[in-house]
Amino acid sequence: MTPTYSTIRIPAGGLSLVADVSGPPDGRPVLLLHGGGQTRHSWHHSATTMGARGYRVYNLDLRGHGESDWATDGNYHIEAFAADVRAVAAAMTESDPQHRLAVFVGASLGGIASMTAIAETDTDIAAALVLVDVGPKIERQGADRIGTFMMKNMETGFATLDEVADAIGEYNPHRPRPSNLDGLKKNLRQKPDGRWYWHWDPAFITGRRGSSDETRSLTEPDRLAMNARKIATRGLPTLMVRGRQSDLLSEEGAAEYKRLIPHGQFVDVAGAGHMVAGDRNDVFNDAVATFLESL
Repeated sequence: MTPTYSTIRIPAGGLSLVADVSGPPDGRPVLLLHGGGQTRHSWHHSATTMGARGYRVYNLDLRGHGESDWATDGNYHIEAFAADVRAVAAAMTESDPQHRLAVFVGASLGGIASMTAIAETDTDIAAALVLVDVGPKIERQGADRIGTFMMKNMETGFATLDEVADAIGEYNPHRPRPSNLDGLKKNLRQKPDGRWYWHWDPAFITGRRGSSDETRSLTEPDRLAMNARKIATRGLPTLMVRGRQSDLLSEEGAAEYKRLIPHGQFVDVAGAGHMVAGDRNDVFNDAVATFLESL
């Protein structure tokens, strides 16, 4: 049976963040955090699967993304995302009948925000961590390719959904083109001129000074390595799920994760790139379910 969803708003950092909640109220809480430029709808199938398996799933739109508020001051530094994660985690703990800590499942930006929130907080805020194609060492070339994709058509938008599908196919050529393009609408917004625009705040990329370098604050290697060591010291159960064809998280990046978090588990998903959950959703769901059941 498909789980029932309710959509809620959670206050964080002066903003209102939107989340879909599914699964039984007494299920182990799981927080899903999407990547930069995505929305909570990128987790749809995973959220449905986890909810049906008895987990209490919070599927969040990050600040500036989807239906969550945009930061009027343009603050999309990693500290802001991490603070939002802490606020949402606190709200989840408060609403859980047993006041349990949530398992964080973070892809790309969501994973970096999770690492930062957990490691740079003195108290325990998470029961476990799943890093989805991101880790303490990521490849600059892959990050730059993501940035280039996000900036393309950012100002002008797209005339049709076919143009959107073409852009996605150019970035991710190994994923089959969808036969029905209506699903793309969940990650887009249509303006009165009829053109389609990505459903995120352009300031997330351009920053307050109109420079794409603003987003480099999200990928500080020394800080990520230090936070990984803190997670290892605490012994927090951790899983990395890597897309084998990813150009953001290389084999060297996976090896660095294993070195810094030696107790962490690792799954390498064949036939998947950076968008692991979208490329091989069945394998991804099974890997996360096995990890959750081991806790």
